[in-house]
Parts: sequence; structure tokens; C-alpha cells
Amino acid sequence: MKLYTKPGACSTADHIALHWSGGEVDVQVVDSADLKSEWYRGINPTGSVLALQDGDFVLTQNAAIPGYIADCFPDACLGGDGSARERPQVSRWLSFVGSDVHPGFMPLFHPARFIGDEAQHDTLKQAARARLRSLFEQANQRLSDREWLADARSVADAYFYITLRWAELTGVDLSGIEDLGAFRARMDADPGVHAALEAEGLH
Repeated sequence: MKLYTKPGACSTADHIALHWSGGEVDVQVVDSADLKSEWYRGINPTGSVLALQDGDFVLTQNAAIPGYIADCFPDACLGGDGSARERPQVSRWLSFVGSDVHPGFMPLFHPARFIGDEAQHDTLKQAARARLRSLFEQANQRLSDREWLADARSVADAYFYITLRWAELTGVDLSGIEDLGAFRARMDADPGVHAALEAEGLH
């Protein structure tokens, strides 16, 4: 199983999950030039991150890959404990991060895709930061009485952690959201997280 990841992108969450899985970690770090290359488009024709190659099976899209990693390494319990209620909890928080939080950063990363007038970009970004703040407050409430988004550490936590790093980079105000800070500290101290960040040159 080989993961193609771009440093700091959502693929880094899957890199972390691979370290948590207990399996062999085979990761190739790619850059913007690689994404446009013929060899990479042979793996992922869209030329975007990310891609996971497992023998002759290639999987793309971060909506699919975390669950695949969890299913391939069930002993790590990254997709829940196998119960009827726990797996949907992980899926619920993966969906929250992938469908709500992650897209919320797009106006900050690529404002021109939303408004052509550069004079309006600051207004757009301000609105995006406010929206993200409200989403992070929801997650903070969830973390007020627990260490992880689901009942135990899961692939959802790795994905959510990456968005917290994006928040720091893009100036989203997380002041006063204390349980998020505790979650971030736990993740920063995690050996698997540290290994993935170091491999991607993010330390």
C-alpha cells in the first residue's frame, strides 16, 4: 500500500492514519510539478492529491481513503470498534470535516474561484473565517468531555487535526476554544503524527 501525499494537504491525514494503522508505511511525497506529470496522472488522472495504490487497486478522494485504511487494518480500530453505532460515529465526524470544515477553507485558499474582483477578496475571507470559527466551536463542544471526536481515536481525528493546522496558517481565530487546544496538543505529541509531519518536512 502506497500513499501519494502533498505536504500539509488533506493527504497528510491519511499519512498519519497509516502510521496509526500498525502496517508498513510506504509514502511518496509529491509537489505541484509531480501532480502535472505524466507518471502521476497515470495514477490519478485528475492530477490532484491524493492517491492510494494497493497492488493493482488505486483509490482517490479523501472521502474514500480513510475508511479503506481503517478497513485494511481492523486491529487498529481507526474506523470504530466494529459496533453498529461506533462506525457511523466515525463516518459522521469524517463527513463533518470533509463536507463542512474542509470546503470552508476554499475561499481562503482560492478566493478568485469565488469572486473575480480582488477588491472583494478580503470581505470573502472574513466571512469564511467567521463560518469556520462557528464550525470549530461545534467540534469544541463535542470535545468538551472526550479526547476524540468519536468514542476512540479514529481516522476522523487525523483529518480534523490537519484542518486545525490550516486554521493557524490562514488566520482563523480560535482564541478561547480551549478543548480544541487540548486536542491539538494531544495530536502534536502523538508519535504517528510526528513521524508523518517529519517525513513531509512539516516540522
